Amino acid sequence: MIVSLSLSTLVLAQLVAAVLPDGRMHGNMMRRAVLPKVPNGNFDGPVTSRNGTVLPPYNTTYEFDQLIDHNNPSLGTFKQRFWHTYEFYEPGGPIILMTPGETNADGTLPPFLFPSSSFPDKFKPQGYDHYLTNLTINGQIAQQQNASVILLEHRFYGFSNPRPDLTVESLKLHTLQQAIDDLVYFAENVNLPMPGGDNVGPDVAPWILIGGSYSGALTSWTMVNKTGVFWAGYASSGVVEAILDFWEYFEPVRLNMPKNCSADIQAVIAHVDQVFTGTNQTAIQALKNNFGLGNMTHLDDVAGALRNNLWDWQSMQVYSGPGTQFYEFCDALEVNNGQVASESGWGLDHALDAWGTYWRETYYRELCGTLDAEDCLGTYDGSQFYYTDTEVDNANRSWFWIVCNEVGYLQVCPAAIGPEGAPEGHPTLVTRLVQPPYDLRQCKLMFPGAFPEDVNVQVNRTNELYKGWDVRLDRLFFANGMRKTILNTHDRNISIENVSFSTGDPWKDATVSAAGIDVPSTASQPIAVGDGFHCSDLLTMSGTVDATVRAVQTEALGFMKTWLASWKPQGKDKGTSAPKSTPVSTKHEPKEHAVKHVNAFSKGVEPDK
Repeated sequence: MIVSLSLSTLVLAQLVAAVLPDGRMHGNMMRRAVLPKVPNGNFDGPVTSRNGTVLPPYNTTYEFDQLIDHNNPSLGTFKQRFWHTYEFYEPGGPIILMTPGETNADGTLPPFLFPSSSFPDKFKPQGYDHYLTNLTINGQIAQQQNASVILLEHRFYGFSNPRPDLTVESLKLHTLQQAIDDLVYFAENVNLPMPGGDNVGPDVAPWILIGGSYSGALTSWTMVNKTGVFWAGYASSGVVEAILDFWEYFEPVRLNMPKNCSADIQAVIAHVDQVFTGTNQTAIQALKNNFGLGNMTHLDDVAGALRNNLWDWQSMQVYSGPGTQFYEFCDALEVNNGQVASESGWGLDHALDAWGTYWRETYYRELCGTLDAEDCLGTYDGSQFYYTDTEVDNANRSWFWIVCNEVGYLQVCPAAIGPEGAPEGHPTLVTRLVQPPYDLRQCKLMFPGAFPEDVNVQVNRTNELYKGWDVRLDRLFFANGMRKTILNTHDRNISIENVSFSTGDPWKDATVSAAGIDVPSTASQPIAVGDGFHCSDLLTMSGTVDATVRAVQTEALGFMKTWLASWKPQGKDKGTSAPKSTPVSTKHEPKEHAVKHVNAFSKGVEPDK
C-alpha cells in the first residue's frame, strides 16, 4: 500500500533526520546502540499509584531548566525534557534517574503515519517512557524499593537543545563532561512533580543512576567523575572503554552466529577484497552488479555496505526468535532447496550468488527504500544532505560528533599487525577495505569546521578522565551479555528456523567483560553476565524468556536492597528553590529534514513530490 503524504500533513517534529527506514543518515554509517524498547507497549493512559491515587500517564512530558554551559552558568538555561512517575514511591524512598542516551527520548509518531493495518510493529517508533514502568529493571527496582523514577532526555538529542541548531559552534557544548554535569545538576536542583518533590535531593534521598550502552558508560563515568552524588548505579552493557579501532565489535557475531553462515560470509568477503584490490575491471564491475550496486563509484562503499547484514545482529534480543532479519539473511545463504549447509557452508560460488540475490531482491529495498545506491550508501560527496543538515533532533549527527571527538568505536575490519588491530590473518566477516580512515573521513565531511586537518579522536583522554576498564567504585552494578556456546547448524534435515540460536553482545569488548581484561567482580562492584544480547537485562520480558538474564536481574535487585539499606542522609537539605515541574505540551514546527523524500521510515510511504 502506497500512502501519499503532503507537506502539510507532516507536522510532526519528532521525525529524526534520516534517509533510511532504520533511522540512519546513510547505509555506511554505523548504527547507534540505542536502548531496547518494550515490544508493543501502550503507556498512554492514567497511572494508579499504590495508594490508589490517579497519576499522569507515563508519557507526560516535563521540562527542567538546565544550564547551557556548566563552565559558564551566566549563559543561562535551556529546557531539558524529562518523564516521571511516582507510581511506587513512598516518602523516604530512593529516586531512580536514567537517560536513554543518544536518541530522542520521545520517539512516538502520529498514528496516521503508521496505521496498524499497513505497517508491522517494528516500523512504529516508540518513546522510552516505558522505562518508568516495571516492564524494565528501573521499575523492578522502584517496585521493590518504593522509588520514584525519572527519564531525562540527553542534551542535543530530541528537543533538549542548549542551542537552536547542530552546527559545529553549537556542538562545542556537546561533550561527555557537559552530559555528566547535566545529570548532577538535575539531581541537585529538580523539583519533581510529586508531593515533597522539592526536597528529595541527593543529601536527603538516595539517588540511583541507571543506563545502558552509552548511557551505561555514562553511569560509570558520572560516578567516577562526581563521586558521592549518586548512591548506587546500574550499567547495562556499559561501553566504558573508548576505543578508536573497534574491530572487536564483530567478534561476538562471528563466534555466536551459525558456523555455516560465518564460513560462507568469510569466503565471500575474502573474494570481495581480492577482486576489489585487483585490476580486472570486468570482474570488479561484475561483482558490484552481483549486489545490485553497479552504479556506485567507490569500492570501499560497496564492500562496506555488506556490513549492514552483520549490524542486524545488534537489533536482536533474547525474545526475538529465529525469524529476525539476521537469521533471514543466514537462511538465504545456507538453506538451499530445503537443505541446510554443513558447518563449513556451501562454499564461495553458492554463497556469493545467494548473498547477491538476497541483496538485489530483498535487502536493498528494506535498507535503502527508494533511494539510489549512491545516495543511500555513498560516503564521498560532502554536499549530501546528511552531511550538511544542522537542524535539531538529528540523533545521528549528535552522536557522530561524540564518536569523532571522544569515543571512537569505529566498527571496521581487523587491521594488519598494529597496536590496535588484530594480527593479520585473523578471521573477518567484514572487508579489509574499511579501516578507521574510512569513518574519520566522514567526520571531516560532516564537521569540516571542527576538523580542518586530521581527525584526532581523544580516546586516551576519555579513558584517563573516566577510568574506562580501570573503574573501581562502590555500589556500581555492571550487567553484560555474552555467551560462549556456538550454534552448529549442520543437520541437513532441519531448517535454521527450527534451531535455537546463540546470543552475544557485539559491544561486549568495550565493557568491563571484554576479553582478556579481567576486571574483578566484587561485592562493591559486581559484574553479572547472562546469555543476553545488548542491554537485554534492562527489560523484564528478557528475564521471563531467559533464565540467565533473570538471574542477572535478581542479583541486581539483591545488591540494590543491600546498598540502599546502608544509606544515611548526609544532612538536612533545604530543598530546591526551583518551581515544581508541570506538564508541557510543546508544538514543534515541521523541519525540512522531516519531509525530505526519504521513504518516511517504512516501506511504501512516500511524501508528495
